[in-house]
Amino acid sequence: MDIQHLVDRLEDLIDEGRHIPFSKNTLIDEERALEIIDQMRISIPEEIEKAARVLAQRDRILAQANEEAARLVQLARERGDQMVDREALVQAAQNRAANIVEAARQEAESITGDADGYVLDTLSGLEQQLAKVLSVVRNGIHQVSAPPEPAASAPATPVSQPAPQYAPAPLLRQSVEVSANPSDENKA
Repeated sequence: MDIQHLVDRLEDLIDEGRHIPFSKNTLIDEERALEIIDQMRISIPEEIEKAARVLAQRDRILAQANEEAARLVQLARERGDQMVDREALVQAAQNRAANIVEAARQEAESITGDADGYVLDTLSGLEQQLAKVLSVVRNGIHQVSAPPEPAASAPATPVSQPAPQYAPAPLLRQSVEVSANPSDENKA
């Protein structure tokens, strides 16, 4: 039986009792009061047991909740650590990629500089060879286009004799070889 119901019955019994005039005392049915008190003695341990069970269940639920909370906190920490590790890996990969790109840029600049130097050296050498060839060509043109030099003049003859008619001396032509290779030019 519910303890609250028994308390209500005891209260009703007291209310139904007779009040002694000019005092605070009330006469109640002793037998009914003792019966309610006996029922209360039986009921109280059940209620206490029930309350103890509720408290035990509450403690068990709280313990489970604490365990679950601790597990969730641990899981969150692990995930946070994983995210930090991933972030560190991503950052390291980005740094490595930046280093590779920078090294490739520097190597490209070096290769470009070397190639530019090689081209400049090659073009300078070609320019020198062309200058020599141009000089040889100009000398050849000059020799071919220059008027022939008169032959050594004969001793002066008396005026009475007519001067012999001289035919112009044939032009002396030299063969000129033109080579793009300076070592071939030295052979000529």
